[in-house]
Amino acid sequence: MMTLKRFLAGLDAVPATTSWYLADIGEAKGRQELFTKQSPQRLKSLKEHALIESAISSNRIEGIEVDNKRIGTIIFGNALLHDRSEEEVRCYREALNFIHEKNQQLSISEKALKELHRLARGEIWDAGTYKEKDGDIIEKHPDGTSSVRFKTVAAARTSDYMKELIVLWHNILGERKVHPVIALAAFNLDFLCIHPFRDGNGRVSRLLLLLQCYHQGIEVGRYISLERLIEQNKERYYETLKLSSEGWHEGKYDPWHYINFCCFILKSAYREFEERLDRVTRQKGEKTALVHDAIEGFAGSFSVAEIQQKCPGVGIDMIRRVMKGMQTEGVIECIIRGRDAKWRKVIR
Repeated sequence: MMTLKRFLAGLDAVPATTSWYLADIGEAKGRQELFTKQSPQRLKSLKEHALIESAISSNRIEGIEVDNKRIGTIIFGNALLHDRSEEEVRCYREALNFIHEKNQQLSISEKALKELHRLARGEIWDAGTYKEKDGDIIEKHPDGTSSVRFKTVAAARTSDYMKELIVLWHNILGERKVHPVIALAAFNLDFLCIHPFRDGNGRVSRLLLLLQCYHQGIEVGRYISLERLIEQNKERYYETLKLSSEGWHEGKYDPWHYINFCCFILKSAYREFEERLDRVTRQKGEKTALVHDAIEGFAGSFSVAEIQQKCPGVGIDMIRRVMKGMQTEGVIECIIRGRDAKWRKVIR
């Protein structure tokens, strides 16, 4: 039994934790217009950086890596790509651009979902088409063995399940029985359990999360990368998905683990958005704030390369200038010099 059908039937009460999340998201959404009226240049910088982070992080969650030095060219350039990994990242950028440009005009339909998959997958033979063979989600263990973690919907029934899911989505919004944030998180869970495509389901699910947020007036994903926040909480992402998918086919499962995770991501995005804009007003610019945020996020030592990985849109020279300023102010210190230099925050 799909999650949206359970909610339409009124079988689930909203947990207190979820209610608190919804209240916080609602308050942040209410302040959204106030913050988006700030400096257009600052918002432009945030949008560009979010685009980079989203394309990089959503693919990196799937194990797809690209050279940091090539990121600017891959995302914003038109130069020839070196390999399939670079193509995957640029394709995801195209899908993101499609959503940012169309957002409210792009309704949730099978056609739209297939188009997002086609854009995100690029020149792959089955881009934009549902899977033709059954394919379960396989979990690989540290000892090299593997096992079936979740049995997805059979290929022969995929189209029927997707049609039903989309009808349920429009019905649940029309009947207003469930908060739309709960509904979009539940849709995301059902989509991942159906697993309609041979490959790329995770990336399409993250694109859908962004699109459905737009439909509900939650525009924080334009400025803060939801994909990057998911990557930073990847273990929690996989754990909640596992907990909420167990027993999905039989209707004996708890969807709130994954729903609360989606709420946590949106709340975190809004908090970061407000903090970053507030910090930018007190610092020289958005890129400076990005480097400060990256360094603040390290629990132990860190290197320039690790900062660059967190700030793919900021040049190495800029990172070093900001670090030099922070060193002069006594905020950070170098603990290992040389080619493999390591830094740490100064405890005060």
